[in-house]
Amino acid sequence: MNPMKKQRLQHWILAADLTWMLIAIATAYILRNGPRWYGLGGSSLATLVPALLAALGLWTVMFSVMKLDGFRRGWEFSAVISQLFLGVCFLVTFLLAGSYLARSFVYRQALAYFGVLLFAGFVAIRWVAHEILGSEYVLGAVRRVVIVGNGPVAREMATKIERHPEMLCRVVGFLCSEDTSVDGRIPGVADETVAVHTLGVIDVLREWRVHEVIITLAKPGLPEVMNLAERCRREGIGVSVVPHPYELYLSKPQLLDIGGLPVLHLHEGNVNYSNVFWKRGMDIIFSFILFVFSLPVIAIGATLLLGKKGGPFLRELRCGQSGKLFWMCRLNSDRDCENLPRPEVILQQLSITELPQLWNVLRGEMSLVGPRPESPERVKHYSDWQRQRLKVKPGMTGLAQVHGLRQQNLSEEKTRFDLQYMLHPSLFLDVSLLLQTMWTLAGRLFRLGGRNVEFVQDENEANILLKGALPSAHSTQSSAD
Repeated sequence: MNPMKKQRLQHWILAADLTWMLIAIATAYILRNGPRWYGLGGSSLATLVPALLAALGLWTVMFSVMKLDGFRRGWEFSAVISQLFLGVCFLVTFLLAGSYLARSFVYRQALAYFGVLLFAGFVAIRWVAHEILGSEYVLGAVRRVVIVGNGPVAREMATKIERHPEMLCRVVGFLCSEDTSVDGRIPGVADETVAVHTLGVIDVLREWRVHEVIITLAKPGLPEVMNLAERCRREGIGVSVVPHPYELYLSKPQLLDIGGLPVLHLHEGNVNYSNVFWKRGMDIIFSFILFVFSLPVIAIGATLLLGKKGGPFLRELRCGQSGKLFWMCRLNSDRDCENLPRPEVILQQLSITELPQLWNVLRGEMSLVGPRPESPERVKHYSDWQRQRLKVKPGMTGLAQVHGLRQQNLSEEKTRFDLQYMLHPSLFLDVSLLLQTMWTLAGRLFRLGGRNVEFVQDENEANILLKGALPSAHSTQSSAD
């Protein structure tokens, strides 16, 4: 996993963005004035040069600060679209405000064309980059990876590699002890396992043309693991280690070198973000607008549920920030019931049942974006690591929800996404997640009328699970890993 290749990709995407901006502003001028140098009022294409220079400089800064390459947060097309949409809107707004304050002549219609062209071109650039990374043209540059471990950390590592095609890595197998059960949630694991003796591991890795092994065990310093790492290095196979116990901290890691001794320094994340005034201001303004517009929808949903025992509305006890209990509002539709009427299914799939929580946001008990609140019974069984979710206000939607995790998913799975959100909080990310939520709901609406299709992975493309290779190294791993 070479960070230089990722940097090179970012530079290429930025260069393509800046080149497209030159093309887009000329095209916008032509769309406004036709194919001629002088437009209406005697103005020319040269009048747009100051706006172009400002746009080039501002986009370069935004590209770096907001991570607009589309890959650094993990490839997700809905996230790419929402982030680019917000970035282009901010850029065009800045240009309009700047031209007004400078009293310089800029065609507003041309800027509108410019914004539309920018957005379409930026999305196309990232889509083409993604397709190239997955094409046969770069197949020879892809590093084949085997993950040592079969627990949650191994599962997360496999998922991260799958969501980051720019790393040019592909997980081809997992290495664990014979007495370890197969974690079916690991993406791409084949049902068939291969038993391998400890001494034959290197031969199998060489046969599969493995370039790197990633150790995700809680105790990577055990003799068996150290021996495997040393033999891999002698064979030219790269070795990477996930440090433990990284999951106990809400932190930003920094690797220090103290006299040749590597030290992982952990910085506390910005957990006070949920209390800043402008996040609360955004919650009040947006939730009030959404509440007003959603009242007819809530009324229709409540009418459909009038016959429910207890009435159309329901209050559920939830744990908020710092574990403070509050009553969360929702429409009275049972999530766990399998034989629901079609109208109730639609209410749940489109999350209309959760719209009354806008009232909780207005009351300050929840936020629009944040970890989903859970019941006191679930919170009672939280580990110290999971309790970090309670450092911020719970939200109506969040990073876990836009990735498809809902009430029925395990708290541990949602915690990993929630802590990732808490590590990098920003107004930009909040608005982006709200747009992604709308994208997700639109997708559910589209699928309501279709059939459920089960995706079956080709056995030749599935990952292989090696068992019996580390009999004592992995058997001592705690269940938390």
